[in-house]
Amino acid sequence: MDKTIGFIGGGNMASAIIGGILKAGLVPKSQIIATAKTEQTRRSLQERFGIRTASSNPEAAKAADILFLAVKPHLFPEIIGELTGCIRPDTLLVSIAAGQSIATIEKLFRKDVRLIRAMPNTPALVGEAMSALSPNRFVSEEELTETVAIFESFGACEVVPEAMMDTVIGVSGSSPAYVYLFIEAMADAAVADGMPRTMAYKFAAQSVLGAAKMVLETGTHPGALKDAVCSPGGTTIEAVAALEEQGLRNAVIKAQRACVQKAKDMGQA
Repeated sequence: MDKTIGFIGGGNMASAIIGGILKAGLVPKSQIIATAKTEQTRRSLQERFGIRTASSNPEAAKAADILFLAVKPHLFPEIIGELTGCIRPDTLLVSIAAGQSIATIEKLFRKDVRLIRAMPNTPALVGEAMSALSPNRFVSEEELTETVAIFESFGACEVVPEAMMDTVIGVSGSSPAYVYLFIEAMADAAVADGMPRTMAYKFAAQSVLGAAKMVLETGTHPGALKDAVCSPGGTTIEAVAALEEQGLRNAVIKAQRACVQKAKDMGQA
């Protein structure tokens, strides 16, 4: 990919994306530039990745063919105000901010821009993100393909209609938190039954990882995989019955839909 990739913001998600790009060899480190507010963060990015850094957002914007907007949503009006006069007509913008619609970002730039709204999640930090991309009408197929390749360098990626983005936030953007709660609860139960805490977390987390890989790699319906573990009159069906009695599935559905509603409310604020 013969492109210079810029990042406005050098936090955890930007770092995860930069790491994925370099690991996949999509561009050399000399073709990545990132800005950060503090000298400490810029130095950290230089030491970790060997990339160029800058304190000036316009400097990175002028250099970039693909520019990631990787700052907190509340900073968008200020940051975009700095950038709008620097963006070239052929620059591709990629926003990873929650609650910032394509229409909102276009309005802030006050001109036509090539824009992809993206929603990765925190497992990007270990190369296992689930990301969604929604392009605006100015993005070409080639640009979308290149952006998919970037996001696939640190996990899996799907192109979705923007109307689906709030659902994406519920099912993947925020869902790692639900899974961490589940792992923590499994570990607590194991500790209650005598297992050391560190060992309990390992058993619980690896079991969740393995179960997820079974769904992804076999293509088998989760219900069928669950049935395969539940022997008649056995221990697993006893546990499943207890979970059903406590309303696990209903609780997950209600929680996730509450998350989606909050995302919708944020987008309308």
